Amino acid sequence: MAMTGLDLPLGTSLPDFTLPVGGKEGNWSTTQASGRPLLVLFICNHCPYVIHIADKLGELAKGWQHEGLAVVAINSNDPETYPDDAPEKMPAEATRAGYDFPYLFDADQSVAKTFRAACTPDIFLFDAAGKLFYHGQFDAARPKNDAPVTGRDLDAAVHAVLAGQTSPSDVQPCMGCSIKWRPGNEPQ
Repeated sequence: MAMTGLDLPLGTSLPDFTLPVGGKEGNWSTTQASGRPLLVLFICNHCPYVIHIADKLGELAKGWQHEGLAVVAINSNDPETYPDDAPEKMPAEATRAGYDFPYLFDADQSVAKTFRAACTPDIFLFDAAGKLFYHGQFDAARPKNDAPVTGRDLDAAVHAVLAGQTSPSDVQPCMGCSIKWRPGNEPQ
């Protein structure tokens, strides 16, 4: 069932976190993006909404990173209930989609809760000062509509934050599959 992201006020501070890179050695921390705008994407391997935009996301993210944006994706889904989202399967999906940014695994789902992430994809863009600049959709494309996958909405927000402009005023919420919470771990 499709759902939309929860409202998180612009200007909210970037939560500090450190997570392991899914299926690989090493961790990634928010300190690695210090002083740069940061895009945090809650995604997963199996969600049709993420699969629908994955290739374009990989393509655009390469350019954004070249322009100075830090990009990181987080998989918070319960792999026991959704084995396709297991951390050992994340590197293959990152390669398939062309993600050349860290794809992290949130095993205890605490980072998703801190962000109030609700769906995949759920998109959070922070400015260089670590304040929430944009929380909205990638674009209007959905798995069963005819809208082209362009990344238009997020691309405009990324270029605005990189240029030091103001946040977009007409923002559509993220839409996708719900985060797959472990039983009893669902947010209030």
